[in-house]
Amino acid sequence: MYKSMYIWRMAQSYAIAEARANLPTLIDEVAAGAAVELTRRGKVIAIMISVEEYERLRTPRASFQEAYQQFLKKHSREQAGLEPGFANKLRDRSPGRKVPL
Repeated sequence: MYKSMYIWRMAQSYAIAEARANLPTLIDEVAAGAAVELTRRGKVIAIMISVEEYERLRTPRASFQEAYQQFLKKHSREQAGLEPGFANKLRDRSPGRKVPL
């Protein structure tokens, strides 16, 4: 299944020869937000996606720490219902289970 930025859609699948014959239609599908799988002998070899989706996937993502700091600049902990040091309580500090090696 393919996850678009806005919607979930099953990718349409086309054999290479069929894709060649219908390229304008496939490009219209991709521009509308669909993913298009290209197959050779029944095996997916490539996926066509829109430029917007490609750019979204290529954009570097902020680390959790960076995203959290940005969040705190916009919202107070109190507004979000978070106590200072809340994450320290979430982590399981036990040594874990014994694994035979």
